[in-house]
Amino acid sequence: MRSRHSLARVVRAGALPTFLGLTAILVTACATRPAASDTDAVADYEQTNDPLEPTNRFFYKVNDTLDTYALKPVAQGYVYVTPLPVRTGVHNVLTNLSSPVLFANDVGEAKPRRAGDTFMRFLINSTAGVAGIFDVAKSVGYPEHYAGGDVTLALWGVPSGPYLYLPLLGPSSPRGAAGYAADAALDPFTYVPHGYGLRTMNWARYGLGVIDTRAALLTDLDKVKSSALDPYATFRSLYRQHEQSVIDAARADDRSTTPDWYPQ
Repeated sequence: MRSRHSLARVVRAGALPTFLGLTAILVTACATRPAASDTDAVADYEQTNDPLEPTNRFFYKVNDTLDTYALKPVAQGYVYVTPLPVRTGVHNVLTNLSSPVLFANDVGEAKPRRAGDTFMRFLINSTAGVAGIFDVAKSVGYPEHYAGGDVTLALWGVPSGPYLYLPLLGPSSPRGAAGYAADAALDPFTYVPHGYGLRTMNWARYGLGVIDTRAALLTDLDKVKSSALDPYATFRSLYRQHEQSVIDAARADDRSTTPDWYPQ
């Protein structure tokens, strides 16, 4: 769960307006399509499916700068001062709070058994797990899984479209951006009232989610940036591989809701 999808989910409410406001900019700078006579170049261009590459690379540099000088140092400080059991508890609480969106997407994907598992995970972890601090549900046969608006749209047959690198959100696609919007609309926390500090608590949830996810990716992102000749292209490839893997996993998941401890 600590993946690109986790990061996108926790920051979508703040980043979506930015994305919508920059849509006009995105379509103004496109990579030039090779001449039809250069068949190899045309094939590579179509396989890459990144017609907005100049703009995408610009936003990658912006995001990378923000990450290098702001987000990464904060995540490193979080890891340094916060014991692992506390960080695990924070992650578990954040995951538990995302259950309504997860459940809605399980239903939207026509996966009632996955939806049943999500409901049981929320019920068990919210009670026996002390408001989600402990993942008790996993130990009794209800493992965590991913379901998001991007996957739901993919299972409905919506094509991914060209590659996009969005401000703050990072690697995505038109389908992925639509999935962010759908998840934001499904999230009950999107509609919390202003009173009693609830809106502040909601933004604190998003902020903690970003830090939690970035802290979990400290080593992996450093490895890519230090070893890849072109980190932008590497992240593009990794995003597409991961996107396809979670879609395939959801499509093939015909699990039973019978927990592991129940006599078969």
